[in-house]
Amino acid sequence: YDEVMRTNESNVCGIKIFMGSSTGNMLVDNHSVLEKLFANVPMLIATHCEDEATIQQQFNYYKDKYGAEMKPFMHPLIRNEAGCFLSSSRAVEMANKYGTRLHILHISTMDELSLFNNEILLKDKKITSEVCVHHLYFDAGDYEILGNLIKCNPAIKSGKHKTALFQALLDDRLDIIATDHAPHSLEEKSQSYEYAPSGIPLVQHSLNIMMDFYQKDMISLEKIVEKMCHAPAECFRIKDRGYLDEGMYADLVLVNSIEKWKVSKENIHYKCGWSPLEGKEFMGNVVSTYVNGNQVYASDGTFRQGSGMRLTFDR
Repeated sequence: YDEVMRTNESNVCGIKIFMGSSTGNMLVDNHSVLEKLFANVPMLIATHCEDEATIQQQFNYYKDKYGAEMKPFMHPLIRNEAGCFLSSSRAVEMANKYGTRLHILHISTMDELSLFNNEILLKDKKITSEVCVHHLYFDAGDYEILGNLIKCNPAIKSGKHKTALFQALLDDRLDIIATDHAPHSLEEKSQSYEYAPSGIPLVQHSLNIMMDFYQKDMISLEKIVEKMCHAPAECFRIKDRGYLDEGMYADLVLVNSIEKWKVSKENIHYKCGWSPLEGKEFMGNVVSTYVNGNQVYASDGTFRQGSGMRLTFDR
């Protein structure tokens, strides 16, 4: 707590709190500690919301019943929608109580959507939220083929949740599209369900997925730019980023919107070397990427010297 309170607000975008356990030992579920943070932290608090008691109760039930035969399709039954809603609603309740600037990460259920407002502009919201591309693209039916490759927290759930999340993105109850990129090794993911880590490598393919949705008339280009560029910059108050405008840093991506492109081992750039999207064909490919005005990637697979800078924040 003391370290958090000493943080320079212009150098960090916020404080992340795991209200439910995930990969790594970062859980904070002590109610008095959470109350103290929500009451006193002056900057944005971002939360991973899953109720730990629900997770443990469900895990113990399936572990007792199936033992070593637990399967990946049980993941959304263990980390279920009730646990997500309970934790998210607690976070919203505390934020409303203390006037906290709250951002809830990777919303995965239709139940949670009732917690968010689309009647005010993003710049006026005290409580914001995001959805990850994998919760828009995959659903529970994909566990049969992909198994642990799409095991993530919060879990990918049934198709009705995916459909509701997409609609909430379009009507601005959900503010940001994110990836929750987590490049675990294929060896780690090949373990049994219980021991395989949660997380999916997605940062390379997030725009391909959204461009494919655009080609299917599911979302406009303007909405993609809003949710992947403008809204993150506004939400986190990132200085001089997120827009194509004079005086802004030139962070750009050039896209061929009609080029068909198939994901394969040969064109995956993750250091983990795999993707659950292998074999999938998308309409829309990244031609080049610029960071701070410098080209750092070209579609022939070449990378150039990095030109990254530390982000700063308008606070």
